Amino acid sequence: MLCNGCELRRLYSTFAGSWPGAGLLLLRLVVGSVVVVRAGSKLWAGAPLHATLTSASLAASGVLLIAGLWTPLAGTVVAVFELSHILTMAPDRLVCLLTGTVAGALAMLGPGRWSVDARLFGWKRIDLGGARQTGHSGDASGSRTRTRDSLTNER
Repeated sequence: MLCNGCELRRLYSTFAGSWPGAGLLLLRLVVGSVVVVRAGSKLWAGAPLHATLTSASLAASGVLLIAGLWTPLAGTVVAVFELSHILTMAPDRLVCLLTGTVAGALAMLGPGRWSVDARLFGWKRIDLGGARQTGHSGDASGSRTRTRDSLTNER
């Protein structure tokens, strides 16, 4: 259960930015697109109810991966379904293996800085601007802070 992002913050201390963040974004977009396209084709094929429910949950997880929302849950769902398809379906086992492995890695690594998860659950910096007055040594109370060196010099 996510309570104001505290659980997601425990999973990922930071949301990767710069080149690693771009790599995670690329992985999310590719894996999510592959999952949505494969699940969408099965949704419109008139499959039985259990296959339709599986495809619908895979398509929803793919959309969540693309957006970077609830990435640990979406990545785990995709990994479990894709790896279970390896055991039950003969065609395209390599695609299932690759998609499931990368989705599992995304669930463990996190979504990156360019995701909805990072915006909702990432660390936020509150800048109060000129509302604080700093004292001599930079503390917010305005009083001087005694350090070990200043105490030794006074003696």
